Amino acid sequence: MKITVLHGQSHKGSTYHLARIFCDKLGGEVTEFFLPRDFGAFCVGCTKCFVQAETLCPHAERLLPITQALDEADVIVFASPVYVYHATGPMKALLDHYGYRWMVHRPQESMFTKQAVCLSTAAGAGTRQTNQDMADSAFFWGIARTYRYGVNVRAVSWDQVSQAQKERIEGKLSKLAQRVKRQVGRVRPGLKTRAFFHFVLWMHRWGWNEADTAYWQEKGWASGGRPWK
Repeated sequence: MKITVLHGQSHKGSTYHLARIFCDKLGGEVTEFFLPRDFGAFCVGCTKCFVQAETLCPHAERLLPITQALDEADVIVFASPVYVYHATGPMKALLDHYGYRWMVHRPQESMFTKQAVCLSTAAGAGTRQTNQDMADSAFFWGIARTYRYGVNVRAVSWDQVSQAQKERIEGKLSKLAQRVKRQVGRVRPGLKTRAFFHFVLWMHRWGWNEADTAYWQEKGWASGGRPWK
């Protein structure tokens, strides 16, 4: 099993420890990226990825290691602390670069059989919104199943989290890892994802975007093929 972790920060705080505990429970080969250390560029809004090709993005070469790791992973872990009620700026900056992979454009076929896990911590509140920020991309990438776990640790560092709470967190992450592990290689998209896929297919039949329409035809999706079969 291959796991790719996107850390929304470069330091190893509480959210990092959640991700590490989860990966240890899940088992497998782990590839980690720390933002903005491993990628910190902002999308410049040139739209070349949408209307021409993603290889024309001015940051395409720097993105390539992350893109390859996402494509090779069985499980993708998004891990972000709460910054002003939402995911961190570096996490958002990275996800902005994958807009071309949303289902309305050119989704990567392998995403439809992957699982994602969104993890977040807060000293106060905001884990629901932060996990939603990351889960939005997971859904629109076509990822078959996404899990969320957020916890208010009421501490600014992992060392300040009580042992009792650490044990509760470990127990919840252990159960979550077991759920994910059971579905590796077996998961398929739910009704919501399949319904949205069919809606986008209808749009492409009307020539939504030349580059996107050509992609869907090349994949065989316009003629009855499906990425999850």
